[in-house]
Amino acid sequence: MPETPSQLPSFTYWPTFPFEGDLRVKRLLDPVPIEPPRHGDNPAECRACGAPDEAYIWVSDRWRVRSLDRPTGLPAVLILESRSHLDLGDLPNMLAAELGVMTVRLERAIRSLDGVARVHVNRWGDGAAHLHLWFLARPYGRLQLQGTFLALWDDILPPIPEGQWRENLALVAAWLAEFGGRPLAEPPRINWTAPARFREEARTVDPDAPLGDAGIHVEPPEPAASDTGTDGGVGSGADSRPAEPAVQPAAVPAPAEPVVAEAPTLTKDTASDTP
Repeated sequence: MPETPSQLPSFTYWPTFPFEGDLRVKRLLDPVPIEPPRHGDNPAECRACGAPDEAYIWVSDRWRVRSLDRPTGLPAVLILESRSHLDLGDLPNMLAAELGVMTVRLERAIRSLDGVARVHVNRWGDGAAHLHLWFLARPYGRLQLQGTFLALWDDILPPIPEGQWRENLALVAAWLAEFGGRPLAEPPRINWTAPARFREEARTVDPDAPLGDAGIHVEPPEPAASDTGTDGGVGSGADSRPAEPAVQPAAVPAPAEPVVAEAPTLTKDTASDTP
């Protein structure tokens, strides 16, 4: 096996590869005879075992889910941990079966968030001995983030707004709590800002206006606006003159002889004018 590959691997030409330009592969170091201990190989020093439940977004009797301490470039990055100090290969059958259920449940909870297309589930066991699985949410439509390099893109992209990040955590915790356990993440508080001053329109009251039944001045009704505006359209309100009487009395000359008046005939057009 050569110490340094003669050419770059094919994945450096994938559209999802986050880097471009001149690259050089590091020299492969010689293997060490004894691997160094991982964090938590000594249970007394395990940070996961010593962390209180308040450091997590959801907890149950056997499992806990935590987030990173600040927003990153992805909508959600969560870690599922066993409460017991066990590694993946050390799980008893009951916890091994529950791990499958919890993996599916947490993946569905994260995928239910707005703007999430896929959830990548990863387990890297080199850093810590306490079992922990990573769940990384890929944003919808961001095809350049597909696949292997999503964890790298998470460090490259600008962080999402903190309010959105906290809301996502609270939604995932509430989703998990539907099946048991206790949610600990809370959505961000809405910052209600009241107006500095309310403007009130002063209403002018005529002191000579008549008093109503409650002893309050009653304003006289406004003259009815014409149903036809200046452009002839119905209800335009352009003509605000008072409406003319429906029937104008006509001046009839006094007849020389008595005249017998006939009863008026009501039609559809004149019926509304009849008291």
